[in-house]
Amino acid sequence: MINGKKIVVVLPAYNAAETLETTYREIPFDIVDEVVLVDDASPDNTIEVGSKLGIKHIVKHQKNRGYGGNQKSCYAKALELNADIVIMLHPDYQYTPKLIHSMSYMIANDVYPVVFGSRILGKGALLGGMPVYKYIANRFLTLTQNILINQKLSEYHTGYRAFSKEVLLAIDMEANSDDFVFDNQMASQIFMAGFQIGEITCPTKYFDEASSINFSRSVTYGLGVLKTSLLHRLHMWGLVKSKIYRSSRKG
Repeated sequence: MINGKKIVVVLPAYNAAETLETTYREIPFDIVDEVVLVDDASPDNTIEVGSKLGIKHIVKHQKNRGYGGNQKSCYAKALELNADIVIMLHPDYQYTPKLIHSMSYMIANDVYPVVFGSRILGKGALLGGMPVYKYIANRFLTLTQNILINQKLSEYHTGYRAFSKEVLLAIDMEANSDDFVFDNQMASQIFMAGFQIGEITCPTKYFDEASSINFSRSVTYGLGVLKTSLLHRLHMWGLVKSKIYRSSRKG
């Protein structure tokens, strides 16, 4: 806990058996109260590894729901556990858990209600092995998003995110896609609801066991991102009303 606020780390997992323990061992349990592992019907032994590590809260999807569907289960379980701050951390060890302290304190001290770990601030992305084509696509999409959404994030595509309970309760996550574009729809919802997003420099690692989508899926994702940003702008202008911007006050 920090300032009496309960901190829950959620791990959206798919085929994470080889990297889960390394990730878990670096989680700072001096402030983290609970860990939730959601396994998206992995064919490997992610569940068994999580159980051996002593993770108490394990959710297993019987059918693969996709990256967005996995996160929906993560946040639902964290809120069920009465989390005040929720950290979404990929269990593939692409992002270091050592930043959980900094991200949590920013929210606990009411600096920002949402914090993203940015690979683009500094030179962490390319130094960590991000493919050049992905880096270029990231920069292009982020620039376009900032223009359409009227914000100034360094990147929208990080998988390392921290949220206050108030933000998670205010937006309708269930209206979002179950695929990878979920992350961008969620960021759009957060801005539309009037919340701000802070960022912190985050190193990253690209290696064989780290999760990554192929070129074809990347193109589909990119088109989805552009669609989400355009929808955001049209909604702001009152030309289109999208269901993803409905408020979802649960508490």
